[in-house]
Amino acid sequence: MSDDQNTMYRVRGHVKWFDPAKGYGFVVSDEGGPDILLHVNVLRNFGQSSVADGAGIEIMTHRTDRGVQAVEVLGIDPPERADSMMLADFAEMDPAQIARMPLEPARVKWFDKAKGFGFANVFGRDEDVFLHIEVLRRSGFADLQPGEALAMRVIDGKRGRMAVQVLAWESALKN
Repeated sequence: MSDDQNTMYRVRGHVKWFDPAKGYGFVVSDEGGPDILLHVNVLRNFGQSSVADGAGIEIMTHRTDRGVQAVEVLGIDPPERADSMMLADFAEMDPAQIARMPLEPARVKWFDKAKGFGFANVFGRDEDVFLHIEVLRRSGFADLQPGEALAMRVIDGKRGRMAVQVLAWESALKN
C-alpha cells in the first residue's frame, strides 16, 4: 500500500476476530500485511451487527495514521467449518436445495449467544421462527441484536418453524 491516505484498496481476506461488545475486530488480508481494523459501524452499513471469526470477507480499506482500516464491507462468506454440527432437522438437506428456498423477511425478536438460540418474527406472520447458533455460524454471523432485519430461509422443523440460513437484509436484496 502507498502512503496516500486518500487511496482506497479492495482487500479479500478473513475475519481474525470480531467482538460486538467492543465494537471492533480485525481482518487478515489474503495477500498478507498488517491486520485491518473492522469497526462495527462499517459492518452495520453492510447490514450486520456481527461477523463470525474465520468468515471470508471482501472490504474496501484505506491507510490512516493509526493503521489500515476497513471503510466498506463488500461481501461476507461464512467460515468453512468442518467441525460444526448440523442440526438433525435439516442434516439431510442438500445445500443447493436450501439455496433454492425463498427468502423470508424477518426481525430478530431476541437472541442469547450464551444459550445458543433465539427467535425472529417473519413479517406478516404471527409465529416465531427458531434461530440456532450453528445456523448463524454457518451463515457468517456471530450474534444478533433485537430488531435486526434479516432475510431467512425457513423450514417446518420437528418443533416448529426454524431458520436454516440467515442473511443480512441488505445483502439479501442484492441476491
